[in-house]
Amino acid sequence: MQITQGQRMPLANILPGLSLTLSVNIESPSAIDFVCFGVDEHGKLSDDRYMVFFNQPFTPCRSLVLAPGGQFEINLATLPASIDRLVFTASIDGAGAMNDIQNGNFKVISPSGEIGATCAFSGLTFTTEKAVMIVELYRKNGEWRMASNLQGFAEGLDALVRYFGGEVTEEAAPAPSPSTISLEKRVAAVAPELVSLAKKAQVSLEKACLVGMKARVLLVLDVTDSMRNQYKTGRVQEVLNRLVPIAVALDTDAELECWTFAERPLRLSPVTLNNYQNFVESGNSGWKKWDVGRRYNDEPKAIQKVIESFQASKDKTPMFVVFISDGGVSENRKITQLMVDAAKLGIFWQYIGLAGRNYGILEKLDTMPGRVVDNCGFFALDDLHDMTEEQLYERLMQEFPMWILEAKREGIIR
Repeated sequence: MQITQGQRMPLANILPGLSLTLSVNIESPSAIDFVCFGVDEHGKLSDDRYMVFFNQPFTPCRSLVLAPGGQFEINLATLPASIDRLVFTASIDGAGAMNDIQNGNFKVISPSGEIGATCAFSGLTFTTEKAVMIVELYRKNGEWRMASNLQGFAEGLDALVRYFGGEVTEEAAPAPSPSTISLEKRVAAVAPELVSLAKKAQVSLEKACLVGMKARVLLVLDVTDSMRNQYKTGRVQEVLNRLVPIAVALDTDAELECWTFAERPLRLSPVTLNNYQNFVESGNSGWKKWDVGRRYNDEPKAIQKVIESFQASKDKTPMFVVFISDGGVSENRKITQLMVDAAKLGIFWQYIGLAGRNYGILEKLDTMPGRVVDNCGFFALDDLHDMTEEQLYERLMQEFPMWILEAKREGIIR
């Protein structure tokens, strides 16, 4: 269903039930902040806990959760009766105006993933506004309805806060957060050459609402013969370098756990700020001497070993696995069953295809049925240099935060 500006209708005309995802997508040269205001029958923000934004990504009742990229997970059935309306907004952080928007839309999506309604807009809809009320869900005569607003405000987010009765505190420029200082200082003290990567990693972690989150970070490296060129040209070492700041930020021990595999898997020494340099060439005697048997790929054995290691560990901190492969994947049934079984565990699997082809089931992970939560993602690169460091961090942080929310709801992690 296509919706136009100003259109109002019962939510039941769009999808059944009261659980939905509202996805707001805006392509703009400016940084966009997405905020939802949960207001009372007088249109006022009477409870600050129902202003959902990047620093407060969910309500106390978890009826409304903000995921990275402007995606709101909503359960209207559990929303308190005192919340009469949910108003979804976008505002520009810094220079720029809404007329700079190249393309924009919002989508109403059912729990099964079906798109019930879409409303498209662009910069032509606006002039110099810096904030916009995009869409709202509201109660009327005992039912929930939806209104496509697209109403602009000249002053940005502050104007929206005042409009809904909130207070805007005028403050001096804030000092860097402790987590930012900690990450940059920890990296600078030991590996100053990684500070630039640390800053970029920190930005992505903040956008993904993962600052302060604790997770084990584990890298699995394909070391088959077909990966030889990626090792010789230093691409694998570059991947490792980019992951070290993420591990320092998330892992309690500030280390990147590391495995490799070919015919069989091998656990390598942990990678830290002290030993990351030239690790691929020198760690555990270097990649050419890693004891992995014949150099053909057997992904299921590597996956199984990681699962067994997690289960045997007393540390039940959530684990973020980055699994590098150049394709040639053939054990689709085994991998599928392993991922279904592993969905009950506190492990998220981010598969990355590097300079290969024929990734098999890895390319279909997002639609794999039978899992209690979506516990894995995949993207492929012909060359690591096809993607900037910032883009790589954005992709790495794209699905992991959503898994955290889903896994917490299901009681898989705390």
